[in-house]
Order: sequence, then C-alpha cells, then structure tokens
Amino acid sequence: MIFAVWIPLLMPLLAVPAARRLAESLPPRAAAWLLTGCAAALAGCTTAALGLLATAGALRLPPVAALEHLSRPLLGDDPVVSVPAAWVAVGLLAACASAVAYRTARHRGELRAARRGTAAHPVSGDLCVLPDAAPDAYALPGGPGRAGRVVVTAGMLRALSPAEREALFAHERAHLAGRHHLFLLTVALAAACHPLLRSLRAPLAFALERWADESAASRVGDRRLTARAIGRAALAARPGAPAPYRPRTVLAATAGPVPRRVAALLTPAAEPHIPALRTGFRGRRLIAAALLTCVTFSAAAALDAAADLHQTVEVAQGETAAR
Repeated sequence: MIFAVWIPLLMPLLAVPAARRLAESLPPRAAAWLLTGCAAALAGCTTAALGLLATAGALRLPPVAALEHLSRPLLGDDPVVSVPAAWVAVGLLAACASAVAYRTARHRGELRAARRGTAAHPVSGDLCVLPDAAPDAYALPGGPGRAGRVVVTAGMLRALSPAEREALFAHERAHLAGRHHLFLLTVALAAACHPLLRSLRAPLAFALERWADESAASRVGDRRLTARAIGRAALAARPGAPAPYRPRTVLAATAGPVPRRVAALLTPAAEPHIPALRTGFRGRRLIAAALLTCVTFSAAAALDAAADLHQTVEVAQGETAAR
C-alpha cells in the first residue's frame, strides 16, 4: 500500500498541465466541465490517499490495534515510515478540512451579505440597479427559493448604449442560468485539498466567461454587438473599485482576458472551434488520453491501496484470532 497511496498525491503534477492544454482546444462549455470534473476527481483521490495513510498509521498504535484485535507485526510496512507519514497525513487532512469549511462559510456569508445589501435597491424583474458611479455589473446567485439577480451600477448603465446593455445583461443571465459560481466554488474547494489544483481556476474562469459570451451572442443575435458591449464595459470598469456587495466568487462580464474574448466573439460562430478540431487532432487525442489515464490511474491507485489495507487488516485480525 505504501507505494500505491502516493500516486494520487503526485498525479496532479501531470494531470493539471494536460487539463489546461486540453481545455484550450475545447468549446467553452466542455472546457468548463472538463476542468471542474478533473479538479473534483483529483481532489477526491488526494483526500482518499491522505485518509488511507492516516488509517494505516493509526492501526499501528497499540490502543487501536488492541481495539481491532490486530497483530501489529502483520500489519506490514515499516513503522518508522508509516507512523510519521500518518501524522503528516492527519495534519494535512485537518488543514484541508479547515480550508474547505472556511471557504464554504465565506462563500455563503458573502452571498448572504450581497443579497441583503442589494435588497434595498430598485429591482425590475431580475435586474437590480445600484446608485453607484463606478461602472460595474455582475451576476448574483439566488438563495433557497429565491431567483438570482443581475446587479448593475448606474455608472455602467451610463457607459453603454441600450443595445449594449441588453448584451451585457444577457451575459450575466447566462452566468445565473449555468450556475457558474458553483464551478468556481468546486475548484476552489478542490484547491484546498491539493495546492497544484489552484492553477485550474484561471482557465476555468476564462472558459465560463467565454461560455457566457457565446450565450449572450446567441441571445441577442449579434456577435459584434456583444463584443462591443464586453469591450466597452471592460474599459469603463475600474478594477480597483468593484461594485458594493460583490462576492469574490461571482463572475462579471469585465473579468478575465477581455481582448481574447472580444477576438473570439468577432470570429463567426461556425468557425471558432473548427480549426482547433482539424489542426493537431491527433495531438489533442493524445492529451485527452493522457489526462484520462492520469485520473483513472489516480483513482485505481487509491482503490488498490484501500484494498491492500483491508486485506492486511484481515490477515492481522485472523492471526490474532488463531492465537
């Protein structure tokens, strides 16, 4: 077990670069699901590996071995290695649990504060207007039994023409409809379990923005208008002065590498992904195969380590019973 259990901890070294590379050649929706699923799977395997390390070390403690009726010499692995590794695993698991709990509580707290803060301002349908001079707009997810809202400042309304406003609103509504904040929250929680997974957040945020861009362009029926709205909104926004009440995990049309997004919108809808599919198709298949292999190998190693630990415990219990 001591060998297999380390594989899930090291596999993100290969899987994360492969996921980032593959996401670049996929449509935005597929890229978002790929990055989020990959992060969740790798984080789950990491947590399982740490749990197995902690369990293997705990079984060597005399009180635990006596409680489970185990023969300690038959537990396998060198106790000089397994016991310290178990203590390290316990510390890492505690740190992961604390980080996950903190980030979840902060996310919920920021959303509640934003909903309370915007509730006192004028609302028209799903649109909430803040009397703030700094141009900004974002999608505020709803709570239980409450629909989400598009929050926009008076400064942003003044910066855009009526047609551009509709394109901006369509972009933010796409974030709400797709529940994109949950994608970001999932990757944030996964990154709390393995630090290498943090590098998936930037490409995920870009994929989600591109997803909303394409949805907005389809909704308004004009890609150039959508590109102009995104560009003007980004130029008007002040990164150092975001709108009041905006939570950290919500997405806005002015976020991310806006020039790349505008360039993609100015490309005809039928063309953005065809070159990516035709050029280097074999290379993309190899990257996809490598990524699938990494995730599968990580999960298989965790399962193998769990089966090996279970078998070791059964042998140790059987020897004790025979005595």
